[in-house]
Amino acid sequence: MNNEKTTSCLLIFIKNIEKGKVKTRLAQTLGDEKALQIYQALLNHTREICLPVPVQRHLYYSQYIDETDAWEKTNFIKKVQSKGNLGKRMQLAFQTAFRDAEKVVIIGSDCASLTSELIVQAFAQLDRFDVVLGPALDGGYYLLGMRQFIPSLFENIAWSTATVLDETIKKGMTEGHSYFLLPELSDIDYAEDWEQWGWEI
Repeated sequence: MNNEKTTSCLLIFIKNIEKGKVKTRLAQTLGDEKALQIYQALLNHTREICLPVPVQRHLYYSQYIDETDAWEKTNFIKKVQSKGNLGKRMQLAFQTAFRDAEKVVIIGSDCASLTSELIVQAFAQLDRFDVVLGPALDGGYYLLGMRQFIPSLFENIAWSTATVLDETIKKGMTEGHSYFLLPELSDIDYAEDWEQWGWEI
């Protein structure tokens, strides 16, 4: 990666691969080993859809930087998430990215139906809207994009609940920010979510 100023930055939040600590809701019905394999498949999918997107990519690990995994340092700037709840961690990642970028988008690694095209669309819509959101079926979101740093979108949100998306939109509208919604997609959190995809492990 070069150090030239970039206009677009993609943040990717992932968990370090550790048996018993990833996809815990899946593990309740499928077991820790199967949950680990599924999460690895989701990581592989996420990496493959990020590579074609022509932006700077910041990969944020949950605990430590893995120098030997499949996320090559030539394609991803590797970092570690900050301490605190999800909102605090995302807020700091956005704040850091906006030092050099004009448009910033964040995704996780739980959405098997997310595509490169949707990520590219999110960046494109930031030419017209202040905020872009990818609604998840569980009431959260699988993607968030901004063209300016809006710290309030990460504050006083009931994370991991069915109201995350609505609360985020309400905060943005209260402050007068325009927003665009991408198609609604499903995260892979439960066995039935995974089974509908039919991927081989």
